[in-house]
Amino acid sequence: MRRRAMADVRLPGRPRRIVLALVALLAVGLPAAASLADPAGAQGDDPAPTGAPEGGADRPATCQEVGCVDVVAVDGLIDEIEADFVVDTLAGARAADGVVAVVLQLDSAGAAVDDARLAQVATAIASADVPVSIWVGPSGSTARGAVVDLVQVADSSGISPGSTIGDAGPQSLDADEFGELLTGAAAVARTQVLGAQEAVDAGVVDRFSPTVLEHVVALEGVRTETVTEDGQRRQVPVTVVRFSKLPLFVQLFHTAASPSVAYLLLAAGLGLLLFEFFTAGVGIAGVVGAVCVILGGYGVAELPRNGWALALLVGGVVAAAIDVQTGIPRAWSVIGTTMFTIGSVFLFSEFRPTWIALVVGIVGMAVVVFSGMPAMVRTRFATPTIGREQLVGELGRAVEGVDPEGTVEVLGGLWRARTNRATPIPSGGSVRVVSIDGLVLEVEPEVGGAIDYREMRKRR
Repeated sequence: MRRRAMADVRLPGRPRRIVLALVALLAVGLPAAASLADPAGAQGDDPAPTGAPEGGADRPATCQEVGCVDVVAVDGLIDEIEADFVVDTLAGARAADGVVAVVLQLDSAGAAVDDARLAQVATAIASADVPVSIWVGPSGSTARGAVVDLVQVADSSGISPGSTIGDAGPQSLDADEFGELLTGAAAVARTQVLGAQEAVDAGVVDRFSPTVLEHVVALEGVRTETVTEDGQRRQVPVTVVRFSKLPLFVQLFHTAASPSVAYLLLAAGLGLLLFEFFTAGVGIAGVVGAVCVILGGYGVAELPRNGWALALLVGGVVAAAIDVQTGIPRAWSVIGTTMFTIGSVFLFSEFRPTWIALVVGIVGMAVVVFSGMPAMVRTRFATPTIGREQLVGELGRAVEGVDPEGTVEVLGGLWRARTNRATPIPSGGSVRVVSIDGLVLEVEPEVGGAIDYREMRKRR
């Protein structure tokens, strides 16, 4: 594609999230911190340069001698982190340093940033000091939504077999600044997803490149040589090819900003905090839950979302907690689970979690609310350490009719109960505890009971 001459603009500095960074540092531990101090590790998988030396076999070639091509992995939604990474990488690529070109190895389902921020990324691509090419690959990768416009702004583009591009929607970049993109036959990519060969035929991308090295070889200014491997001759770059991707520490936040991961982190964190709220002290569940909520909250904040759905999701957990303390799932459990389900489905307004993530989150929360938490609460409050045997002989009232089973309140706590005879106890009726069967209280009416509790004690 024709390179568009752009005026040099100053891009705003990257946003700093110091508090979240410190929390994540605690979550990933010292190994992640060590990776920050290691420049090689910070670049991810950075294999040895592929270029051949010119000054002798014992010395690797330098960028000044044979040139360099930087291949930058751009994976996942284009969020603030990925946008910063692309902009900073292009700003540091200088022809004077021997850089011949920058290749953005793209696999993205869309842009999570607004149009203004996306325009800054497009400006960085179009006004870079060296040619910028975009390769949609490796096989199985995709370029969708607004990122398709970025492909059009680049100097050249390619796509691997098995990859797709399209469903771009209306143009996100200002037509006055970047011109009309995806015109003519390429306009089909606005509404359809095209396979590799279809994209080349329609002019959405320039060429079909099975591998990134074959894409690099085709770039202008890249020095190559012919080699024979397995009886076949092919072109390989003499120019040094350098690979880079987000550092591990930053990748943690970028991963958290994907819809499925953000949702599952938030759901798991809320569930763990609910569990911790009804246990004594602060344990591992509380710490892990807090970290999950922070990372999940960060991810939700970075993605287009519906505020009302987020309120429903959190409110559903709070509503379910009302019944959890009774040890018996009732109306509030149903209301809370319903709120949580609606909030989960409509949490994100543009990019949705996978159906597997939704099922795991919703079913997992339902299991916690209707089974796990009630069992835990009943077990905790039914241990001998709080003197449950002292409940025998205590008076209480029936919260609901006990006929023959129901719920009673004794000493301020709600318990499952059943009568020790066929006489039903109406809601609000006064009851006396005569025995305990596991986690269930055996009760009788205060007046007219078949067995007097004082007589029971005398028999012991």
